[in-house]
Amino acid sequence: MRNRGPHHEHDFDHHERRGGRGRMRRGDLRLLLLAGLLDGPAHGYELMKRLEETTGGRWRPSPGSIYPMLQLLEDEGLVRAREDEGRRVYELTELGTEQADRTKLDELVQGPDGRGGSDLRNEVRLMHLAAKQVGVAGTPEQVEQASSIVREARQALYRLLTD
Repeated sequence: MRNRGPHHEHDFDHHERRGGRGRMRRGDLRLLLLAGLLDGPAHGYELMKRLEETTGGRWRPSPGSIYPMLQLLEDEGLVRAREDEGRRVYELTELGTEQADRTKLDELVQGPDGRGGSDLRNEVRLMHLAAKQVGVAGTPEQVEQASSIVREARQALYRLLTD
C-alpha cells in the first residue's frame, strides 16, 4: 500500500502510532473488515467510513485496499454481496460471523495497552450504528422505543455532570 497524498490512504499500525503512520497488515485489514460488518451490511465506501471512524481518523482505507479484500472474503465464503440501489452491499455469512472478532478489532484500534482512543467515543459510535440499524430495519414501534432509550441516555449523561 503506497501513500499517495494526505487524503488517499492513512495506514496505521498500533506499534507505530505515537510518531507517525505505519502500515496496515493484510491480516489486520481482513479482521477489520469482518469486524466492521458486525455492525450490519454495508457497501465498500460505507465500510471505509466505518473503519476511519473506528480508528478516530488515524487510518482511512482506500478503495484499492478494501475492494480486493472484500472480493477475497466473498470468494472464501465469509461475506456475501447483493445489489441494493445500484451498489454492492456486503454482509457476513454465518462462517464470517464466526471469524469476526470485535475484541481483535478493539486491540488493533487501541493497541495492546488500550490507550488508543476514547471508550466513550467508541461506545457512542457503536450506539450510533445500532440506532441506524433500528432506523433502517426496525418497526415504527421499535424506532419509537429506540428514540426513548437514546433520550434517556442523553438525559442521564447531563445528570452525571450536574451531580
